[in-house]
Amino acid sequence: MKTLIKIKPKEYKVGEVVKIDFMAMHPMETGMRKNKDTGEIIPAQYINEVNFMFNDQLITKMVIWESLSVNPLFSISFKVPGEGTLKVIAKDNKGQSVETTQQITPKG
Repeated sequence: MKTLIKIKPKEYKVGEVVKIDFMAMHPMETGMRKNKDTGEIIPAQYINEVNFMFNDQLITKMVIWESLSVNPLFSISFKVPGEGTLKVIAKDNKGQSVETTQQITPKG
């Protein structure tokens, strides 16, 4: 699973609120769709949990069901407390897990 974190705006100060976007390249199969060639049902595989952490402390936890689109985008607003490490951990129903980090470096 490939992932991407974007922080908007690109430059921010301590105390400002930023938007954090986390995108996961994931098929998000519901288990309800059939393979067009074989007619077999494609097994469910979807992200079911996303955790946003700052300096190893949980900011927010999202619990997700299979009805999201392919390659979902998750967004949160975050008040920057200072310099540190943002970590996003995404898990799917098949046990796959990915951890992505981004340095938070306020200007001024």
